[in-house]
Amino acid sequence: MEFWNSLLTEKSWKIMQELKKEAFRFIVIGGWAAYLWTKQHKSKDIDIIIPDFKSLDTLKQKYDLRKNDNLRKYEIKISEIDIDIYVPYYSKLALPAQDIVNETTNVEGFEVIKPEVLLILKQGAELDRKDSVKGEKDRIDIMTLLCYAEINFKKYRELLIKYKLVDYRKRLKEIIISFKNLKHLNINANGYAKVKKRLLEEI
Repeated sequence: MEFWNSLLTEKSWKIMQELKKEAFRFIVIGGWAAYLWTKQHKSKDIDIIIPDFKSLDTLKQKYDLRKNDNLRKYEIKISEIDIDIYVPYYSKLALPAQDIVNETTNVEGFEVIKPEVLLILKQGAELDRKDSVKGEKDRIDIMTLLCYAEINFKKYRELLIKYKLVDYRKRLKEIIISFKNLKHLNINANGYAKVKKRLLEEI
């Protein structure tokens, strides 16, 4: 079941494939990272971290790259698809971009952040926009990660302590307890009751 229009998600996926052919390193975060880990919901927008500032010059030559000082990121728009680019020591994410670049692995030829890190970033995004459509998508991504990706909760808790984000654990439990959008998880009520019990014990 798609949360976004399938034409837009397919267009976004093709742009991701094209970016992979470019001669610079980028790390997939956001909705596409959630999809790569779970194979459940494709994304419309593309969120990446570029560890090397020189790569921004490469992008400037090919795309209309804009700096968003308010949100501390760079942006490219291709048709209806937004590409948000985060960089170390400038961008503001739930975890520092310069630390995230060391928490990656390869999935389907893309460099992707590890699921524990992605979960925390998704929680940060959800807290910022929880009353919006994108906030609902964040919650779906969070629950999809919890249900379909292998999360190391010991590592998750250690990261929360290290970066002084211990309140995220309480918020995560609230999301699990109140989540009603089961159609997006492909789980029935009985199945979710078991998943919920297990997750609340593990977290």
